[in-house]
Amino acid sequence: MSQLQPSTHIIRRALISVSDKTGILEFAKSLAERGIEIVSTGGTAQTLREAGIPVMSVSDVTHFPEILDGRVKTLHPAIHAGLLAVLDEKSHIHQLEANMIQSIDLVVVNLYPFEQTLAKPSATHADIIENIDIGGPAMIRASAKNYRWTAIVTNPARYADILNSLNASNGGISEELRFELAAEAFQHTAYYDGMVAAYFTKKSSNMKSSNTSNHATSSVSLPETFSFALRKEQDLRYGENPHQQAGLYKISGSGVTYNGVFTQLHGKELSYNNILDIDATAKLALEFLEWKDIVGETAVIIKHTNPCGVGSAPRLMDAYRKAYACDTTSAFGGIIALTATLDFETAKVIDEIFTEVVIAPAFAPDALELLQQKKNRRLMTVNFDALKTAQMLEVKAIAGGMLVQSSDALLWNAAEKRTVTKRTPTNDEERALEYAWRIAKHVKSNAIVYAAADRALGIGAGQMSRLDSAIIAARKAERAGISLQGCAVASDAFFPFADGLLEAVQAGASAVIQPGGSVRDEEVIAAADEKNIAMVLTGVRHFKH
Repeated sequence: MSQLQPSTHIIRRALISVSDKTGILEFAKSLAERGIEIVSTGGTAQTLREAGIPVMSVSDVTHFPEILDGRVKTLHPAIHAGLLAVLDEKSHIHQLEANMIQSIDLVVVNLYPFEQTLAKPSATHADIIENIDIGGPAMIRASAKNYRWTAIVTNPARYADILNSLNASNGGISEELRFELAAEAFQHTAYYDGMVAAYFTKKSSNMKSSNTSNHATSSVSLPETFSFALRKEQDLRYGENPHQQAGLYKISGSGVTYNGVFTQLHGKELSYNNILDIDATAKLALEFLEWKDIVGETAVIIKHTNPCGVGSAPRLMDAYRKAYACDTTSAFGGIIALTATLDFETAKVIDEIFTEVVIAPAFAPDALELLQQKKNRRLMTVNFDALKTAQMLEVKAIAGGMLVQSSDALLWNAAEKRTVTKRTPTNDEERALEYAWRIAKHVKSNAIVYAAADRALGIGAGQMSRLDSAIIAARKAERAGISLQGCAVASDAFFPFADGLLEAVQAGASAVIQPGGSVRDEEVIAAADEKNIAMVLTGVRHFKH
């Protein structure tokens, strides 16, 4: 065997072992017609033989049978030496010749269908484990490492590129293409291993959570190393701003994708910001869907991920009118989510102003027809059941790393929630306090929410001081002509001083809900008692940065 140069290396032997047999017969036939010897395994070899394509079994190369129900077949020096030999290294050539091993120039491998098995509701743990590929990733990684001499193909969409290169290079594959294929191969195995790692991590976390009685905090445990596999669902026009690139990726192995939670029925392509707002709006609506027996149907309006209106009523149209009344200025161009099928009467009211996106579990046919008349308005259905289970961890990129946390799935600690003032809330105030609290959980910090028992009255978000948020929320209510007398007020975190509380009281609040935990809690409670205000502490903070 003489030494060769990568750029002139001719493909003489190919190893094919694929679970996804899309296009494999046509591809293998073309290789055989070029005089390329084909080595194959198990089911792939049988498929090729049945199609009349000459094929040598791996056992003929290794002189060792496939054993353990096919678990061991390619894990052999006769295979891996053929994949890893550096053909311009004399010692490698001598060792191949001494051991009567022939180099393998082209490897076509895709892996056991772990992702597809994981997505099946009927799949057992044993089924999932059996679909973890061992030999396949080993061959892919070996070939990709030795890309200068071994071309690796993991994607059937690349078959045409291989054949074109063989035609253009007199039976060879360009080093540039081999490098591209190697990059794809390492991405492929990283994605695959990420899915497997995520499955085991989730399974381990579930086992740990089932052995603990602490339900006050999230049951999600964070591993020492964090792995997850993402596959791009679609490219987006641009990111948060036009000069930024963006894409929508799904977390594989979770059983849920973005397009499994939301389905677009109408309107132009979604933007990066649209998707952020859609996610935020639907999650706030879910907060009230779970409280539907108490408040009825709910409409939510969000702008730039912050709520600008929430309303509830037995009729969806009335719920929307209450939400819209909270901030009619910000509602223009906002995102609306509804907890029930959108009917025609509610659709007519929504249609009166420009709205970027309307989200509902379903649309009545006449409502859909009406709202589709504006071509730029996006209409989305939401699967609330899928949304509820879709996100267990939140990830934010920072310089040099990522921050990972469990999602904020807790409302309050029932054992710690208590009234701390002399006056206790009335029944109506209790309802209003919970209504405000559910909204405040979804408002950017520092958050102040004034609310009645069925609607938001004023929302102050994202200010550097809680006092400013209280002032802004009250002013917005005043401009909207909304009275705050006798309302409830929620603060997502404790009042560090009494000034924020006193501002809310001056605006008209008669009851307040907050986490507590400040070194000045006693001072704030005393101020509430002095104003005859009822105050509830939840023991849970809802910062949202």
